[in-house]
Amino acid sequence: MKKILILTLGTILLLTACGETPTATPTPLPTATATPLPPTVTASVTLTPSATPTFTPSPIPTATWVKQGPGAVMVPILLYHRIDYSETDNRYYVTPEKFEDQMKLLHDWEYTSITTEMLVNAITKGTKLPPRPVLITIDDGNLDNYTNAYPIMQKYGFTGVLYLVNNYVGYNKYMNKEQILEMVAAGWEVGSHSMNHFDLKTISYEQQRNEIVESRELLEKLLGVPVKTFAYPFGSRNASAYDYVHFAKYIAAMGAEGFTADQGLGNLFSLQRSEIKGTEDARTFIRFLPWQGDLSYLPTDTATPTVTVTWTPKPTWTSKP
Repeated sequence: MKKILILTLGTILLLTACGETPTATPTPLPTATATPLPPTVTASVTLTPSATPTFTPSPIPTATWVKQGPGAVMVPILLYHRIDYSETDNRYYVTPEKFEDQMKLLHDWEYTSITTEMLVNAITKGTKLPPRPVLITIDDGNLDNYTNAYPIMQKYGFTGVLYLVNNYVGYNKYMNKEQILEMVAAGWEVGSHSMNHFDLKTISYEQQRNEIVESRELLEKLLGVPVKTFAYPFGSRNASAYDYVHFAKYIAAMGAEGFTADQGLGNLFSLQRSEIKGTEDARTFIRFLPWQGDLSYLPTDTATPTVTVTWTPKPTWTSKP
């Protein structure tokens, strides 16, 4: 027994000297059931793909109309004749491109077209008008008023006044009854520009009556619409012409050589109209406008198109006896 014990101890000592430690059998630890920790909360971010936004333009608010008059009011009255091309530098021809530039500028500067009756009501008794009222008038009734001026003005939300020469209606290159009534249905007015476009200062009293009084009666009978105002041919008038305009019960009359937007009782039967000549462009046109807006709306210079023009003579008529 002693031999066995001594032998065992010697073996242990020998192993220790060689650097080896006998491996002990580990005592197993008790298995513990741990309570799981709550998961770490991570914010969930949903990425929305970026898209090009679609912008709906805000409607332009209706400007507040305010009462103007009675008495003096400020309303520019523009006078046109032909919206067409001319073979020569004819003052009465405004090209469609220039005309559109002018109408667009009026629109961009927030002008609103009004009727002659609205203007007369403002002068005589006072009425509400838009902040920047304008009257757009076109004399003689040429066909280009229908083919060129009408669609351009519709595009920018304007209506105007046609001053018709009774004996020109339906004549070649002048508007016919159906075309005129189409424009009336769209909000245009009709006024008389005499029977034959004679210079009223050069004819007899009897002829003046025919040109001023009978022209209203016949136009109303032909078109079936009111004809409330008169435009003097060439802007020419005298005392007897004024008398016949009153006798015919027109509510107002238009001159042709105006230079201001001031209208009032003193010139109700000779309202200030500014003639827009063919030489005007948008940049010179603004001198006729009492209210101006952002100058960036002025168009840049563009080349004048080359066109083939057909000249149309005006008819000649003989006054009734």
